[in-house]
Amino acid sequence: MSSSPENIIGKGTWIDKIAYTIVEREKKLGRSTANIKVESGLGASGIPHIGSMGDAVRAYGISLALQNLGYSSELIAFSDDLDGLRKVPAGLPKWLENHICKPVSSIPDPFGNCHDSYGQHMSSLLLEGLDLAGINYTFKSGTQTYKSGILTEQTHKILSKSKLIGDKIAESTGQQKYLKFLPYFPICENCNRLYVANSIDYLENERAVTYSCNGNTIGKKLIQGCGHTGQVKIDSGNGKLAWKVEFAARWQAFDIKFEAFGKDIMDSVKINDWISDEVLRFSHPLHAKYEMFLDKGGKKISKSAGNVLTPQMWLKYGSPKSLLLLLYKRISGTRHIGIDDIPALMDEYDLFEDIFFGKISEPNDSKRLKINGVYEYINHLCPPADVSSFIHIPYRILIQQANLFKNQIQGSDLLINTIFDRLKKYRLVKEEDIKKKDLIDRITLAINWVGDFNGLTEGDGEGDDSRTIENVEMSHIQKEVIVKIGTELSSLASTIKKKSEDAKTLDDDLALQVQTIIFNNAKNNNLQPKDIFKLLYMILINAEKGPKLGNYIVDLGIDNVVKVIEKRT
Repeated sequence: MSSSPENIIGKGTWIDKIAYTIVEREKKLGRSTANIKVESGLGASGIPHIGSMGDAVRAYGISLALQNLGYSSELIAFSDDLDGLRKVPAGLPKWLENHICKPVSSIPDPFGNCHDSYGQHMSSLLLEGLDLAGINYTFKSGTQTYKSGILTEQTHKILSKSKLIGDKIAESTGQQKYLKFLPYFPICENCNRLYVANSIDYLENERAVTYSCNGNTIGKKLIQGCGHTGQVKIDSGNGKLAWKVEFAARWQAFDIKFEAFGKDIMDSVKINDWISDEVLRFSHPLHAKYEMFLDKGGKKISKSAGNVLTPQMWLKYGSPKSLLLLLYKRISGTRHIGIDDIPALMDEYDLFEDIFFGKISEPNDSKRLKINGVYEYINHLCPPADVSSFIHIPYRILIQQANLFKNQIQGSDLLINTIFDRLKKYRLVKEEDIKKKDLIDRITLAINWVGDFNGLTEGDGEGDDSRTIENVEMSHIQKEVIVKIGTELSSLASTIKKKSEDAKTLDDDLALQVQTIIFNNAKNNNLQPKDIFKLLYMILINAEKGPKLGNYIVDLGIDNVVKVIEKRT
């Protein structure tokens, strides 16, 4: 069913719906829409992962959508680099144990001297990923924010109402800690650690917190304090608000109108909403809840657990646009994601591009609208004017070609040229295409993939469900025919191994025999040969057409192709 044009908001995506809701909400609240700011928090206590980047990318998308609706908008990327190190993430040096509970902005860089601190190094990794993806943002450091006094007034108001807030937290979450202590963590002036120094009283006239460094339980582990007692002024930058209240302070200080959150911090967000509304008298931002990214084992991707999929890892094998496709496709639903999803997403981006420019028809109006909208956001609402010169080579073809030659050819330039020559042989490119940077970059990514993963691995379908290799749809009779083709190809390979013929003649003969096996099995079962060829293309390269199949199967190695067929059927 077609969507009515008047019901379409912006580009017709979930991003546009949220942006529109923000605008309507701000109007009802009577607030200025001169510059609608959205925020994303950047964790600085461990190596940032795809989920961390997803939060910022999606917020940026909503900022773009607000601009598309005619409003000035800005993404604030806030790095919590005054956070304390609660535990040493997997894979990092053991000497970091000596810095547990110290602010990450005061801990030495564990990767050398490339950054001033642990926190700065971790923040820079995520900012690098955002830069490579073309995301525009205004960076805010938590350490500098507190030191410059930006949150001083908010901190004062919150600590002045600490009893009321402690009661609310206990009522809402059952957490009793803030009935006894203030929701503020001083940095102990004796041991330079957070969390172990408990805030006892707030001296409103002096705007200072008294504390006792008598230890705390961090992640079910008791961390002893040093016993020091003292006080700290809230404008000194030598302490920070607890998470249960800090979001609210930031929202008011930076005038934030939207921030998404993961379901794991839902309780904290609810408390912060209440504090923002009732204590700071600043209507809390609109929120969107997103599910966590999980690894293929179903575990939450975590900085401390060490199962991190970083933006840098992704961009070694996939384009920035494939990563943005992953993050913009949807916001709801749990995502099982891994490196092996990159091939499907690389090809799916090409599919989106072909649909956007009318090279491939998408009869479903609603689906086409959403695909086109997501494509525009991936391209920062500035899609290319013309893609007639773009070359969409299925990523799996490039992986397969790189895999064929990786042990035979030394040197990346020579390997790129060899793969390019094979693409010419298959009539997928022309001689002048060697000058196209996008194509060479794509070949290079495939070479990187093969160098680290030795060919294709199986994803779980983060690409378009109807087109991923693992989900090739076929009828019962089609499946039987594909299995029969695999059996006959296996028998052909065994027969050929026993013969000794000229290699050139052998390859030509084999290609013809392969074509004949496919054709005859289709005709003998009253099926259209073109449909069976299409299925085999989908099984091998995740595309509906490609190089002449008989020659391509011989090039890949009949035994290798038989193994793929067996996996897919």
